[in-house]
Order: sequence, then structure tokens, then C-alpha cells
Amino acid sequence: MNIHFLWPLVFIALPLPLLIYWLMPRAEDSTPQAIRMPMYVHLRTQLGSRAQANVKSRWRIWMAILIWLLLVIAAARPQTIGAPVALPMHGRNLMLAVDISGSMQTQDMQIGNQLVSRLTAVKAVAGNFIERRAGDRLGLILFGEQAYLQAPLSFDRKTVKTLLNEAVIGLAGNKTAIGDAIALAVKRLRKQPEGNRVLILLTDGANTAGNIAPLKAAELAQKEGIRIYTIGVGADQYASSFFGQSINLGSDLDEATLKQVARITGGEYYRARDLTALQAIYKKLDKLEPRAKDTVYFQDVHEWYAWPLGIALILSMLSGLFISGALSSLHTVSAQREKHYVS
Repeated sequence: MNIHFLWPLVFIALPLPLLIYWLMPRAEDSTPQAIRMPMYVHLRTQLGSRAQANVKSRWRIWMAILIWLLLVIAAARPQTIGAPVALPMHGRNLMLAVDISGSMQTQDMQIGNQLVSRLTAVKAVAGNFIERRAGDRLGLILFGEQAYLQAPLSFDRKTVKTLLNEAVIGLAGNKTAIGDAIALAVKRLRKQPEGNRVLILLTDGANTAGNIAPLKAAELAQKEGIRIYTIGVGADQYASSFFGQSINLGSDLDEATLKQVARITGGEYYRARDLTALQAIYKKLDKLEPRAKDTVYFQDVHEWYAWPLGIALILSMLSGLFISGALSSLHTVSAQREKHYVS
């Protein structure tokens, strides 16, 4: 632990008591000669010998030196400074809105040689995208039949990625409320600085629930200066059902509305038919919405002046109690001797 003093020039005051002792004129001893009284012999016996008195005097001097040293150290403001942490100056405020409706469990995406659900593929690709967004404030919205703010805007990319990975299909209902997800993102982004408000909305269906239409929500986003990039997920291939019929896995996707939402807000629409296309889309988004390059550095500063100041206060109190106790003892013995001689 490296100790740093904010005001090191204060240490110039360390020899100040010695300078005062050497330079200030001594007070003249105007104490008149006293008559030797037997009672003071008993007092000296009671309170200790001259040698003991000298030891106590030296002890008080060293105590005063220690207290003065602690006070000077406290005045110099000792600090420990942590390692520099880079903070963004002009990062993006980027909200992710991820569809977790029932259709996202469709297994038409492939990772390696294994078919996985659409949501699993999104978690894998979006998780890497989140890790790369150093310097941006990220937030997460999960939506199905309703839209929920899962993570508010923050620099904590690790937490946002964890919350995305913990998302469960059907948690927000089996339908899709695209308009409500956009409206919630607008509500959260509108208070952020203009010019860097971005929403990335990912879905595999059409708006089938919610209180606001996607295009109406897009108009609200456009008024607030929020760009929306929409991503349609799902393969176009046909698959055979158990009844011998063919179905189109991407037939529920409302590409026309997603394109219109992106156009209204100045964003773009992308189609992710497989994992490779999804990865390419997020790489494009990295270029379209660049990460912050200008950074400032923050160092955590911990103040330690309270410790020497507190120890000096405790020592001063103990020293004062010792002197007060000695004077009280002297007064008691003196009173007892006077009473003895009077009697």
C-alpha cells in the first residue's frame, strides 16, 4: 500500500516547537525563597523521588512530541490512491430489446453441429457483442406478451450479459409486444444525452400483443432522437410436420413492420437466417455505432488523516487525565498534611 501525502509541505512545521523553545525568551524565575517545611518531605515521599519526577517529565515531553508528529501527519493528508480506471467520455446509451416469446424456442439455428433454439443463438452472439461494447452504457429489455426492464443503463457489461443468459422463454408470455418494448426503451433513453441513444430490437415474430402499435412507438422514438436497429431472427427453410405437411419457420416474422420502424428512426433492418448472419449483423452494428474512443481515468482515493488525528486526540486525553490525576493527588496529600499540623 503506497501512502501519498496531499500537502507534503506541512512537514516544514515539524521543528516549530523546537524553534519556539530556542527563540522565545525564557520567563524569569521570580519565585521567592521559601522556608523549608517538614510537610514537603512527606509530600515528596508520597509523590515519588526527584528521579521519578524526571522520568515522568521526560515521558510527558515524548508524549507531546508524538502528539505533535501525529497532528502534522494528519494535516499533510495521507492518502492511498488506487489503480486508474478508464471511464468513457462520449459512450453510447445502448438498449437491447430481446424477444423471449414462445416462438423463440424454435430450433432452427446451428452452433457447431448442434441445432439450438433461436434464443440460445441470440444469447451467444449478443453476449459477445455486449463484451465488446466497452465504454457504452448498456441496458436490457425482455419482452413477450409484456415488456420488462431487466437491466437499466449502466457500464456493468458483465451483469447485463448475465441477465441475458438467465432469460427464459415464455417468462414474459407467449405473445409478442413489439410496440410496448419500443415504448419502454423510449422511456428509459429519453433522459440520456441526445445524439447517442440507440435501441437494438431483436424478434422472430409480429406484434400480437401490447397497448401501443410498433409504428406509433417508432414515431415517439424518432421525436426523442432514438435510432432503432431491428433484427429479424429465424430460418426460411421448410420443415415437415408430424402430419406430413410443410411449414415455413419464418412465416410469422413481420419484416415490413420491422423495416418501417428502422426507417422512421434512421436505423436499419437486418435479417438473421442463421448464426453466421447474426454474427455478421452485430459486427456491422459495431461499425455503425462505434464505441467510445476518448476516455478519462478515475482513481479511487482513500483518506487516512482520521487515524493519526484520532490517535493524537486519544493521547491528549490520556495525558490530560494523567496530569489531572497527579494534581488531584498532590492537593489531597497537601490537605491531609495541613489538617495534621493544625490538629
